[in-house]
Amino acid sequence: MQRQAYVPGLTALAAALVLGLTGCSSGTETGTAAVDSKAGVAAPAAPPGRYRTLFEPCGSVQQATLRDLLPGVAQLPDAERDRAYRGTAAVTYDNDRRVGCSWKADAPDVSHRLRLDIERVVSYDPAVSDDDRAQQVFSGKQVAADLPQPPKPTPPPQAPTSTGTTPPAQPSGSTSPSSPSTATGSPDPGIPTTGLEPRVLVGLGQVAFLDDTLSTGGSNGRHRTVSVVFRTSNVIVTVEYAEQTTGSAEAPDSRELQEKAQNLARLLAERLEA
Repeated sequence: MQRQAYVPGLTALAAALVLGLTGCSSGTETGTAAVDSKAGVAAPAAPPGRYRTLFEPCGSVQQATLRDLLPGVAQLPDAERDRAYRGTAAVTYDNDRRVGCSWKADAPDVSHRLRLDIERVVSYDPAVSDDDRAQQVFSGKQVAADLPQPPKPTPPPQAPTSTGTTPPAQPSGSTSPSSPSTATGSPDPGIPTTGLEPRVLVGLGQVAFLDDTLSTGGSNGRHRTVSVVFRTSNVIVTVEYAEQTTGSAEAPDSRELQEKAQNLARLLAERLEA
């Protein structure tokens, strides 16, 4: 059998090529590892909300407050009166996420309803905090309430120019800019205001608003519902207080219902802050 020829230079060249390829492969792996280690660094999760649990709602309103909100209960027999003051708990699937309670009192010419809804909002997006998600939910409720826009302030009177000229005279029959009815910050004279309109509230929780609706009920009655909604951190509280009159009784008084609903909302806000 014939032997193959031995070429010394060819063997040395093959060895050099193997070493070169090995060096390139090693460098590529090192660079990939560096890139992968940077890509694996996760951004910090948004902070959780302040509240992890909710208080029991039916026991959150003192009996003295309920007597004021539900005057018809005082005329009930003892057993019915005690049951009315205990309220009826709302059916929920997780008492750490949402709870509620309702009370009612009926009388021949007027009836009252009180309802509490307390929701603890949790964000499932690690980039969105519980508080921010709760604000989104609150804003949705405020938009749904369709609060009237506050009147735009009237611009201040135009000052004289540097040349000493005065603003043009007002047309005959128009109101002067200095008239009290159109002073800066005054409401539009065409929009009557009483201070009881649905509106944003200040000093209750972190954000709050009030809604007030009046409708006709059965037997020529009137039905008014006042809702106060506020947010504290990741908890949203809704107080709904309603009164219905029948027959020739006067319509429920807006000011009285609003004051009582706001007073109860403040008590609940204080309980959350405690």
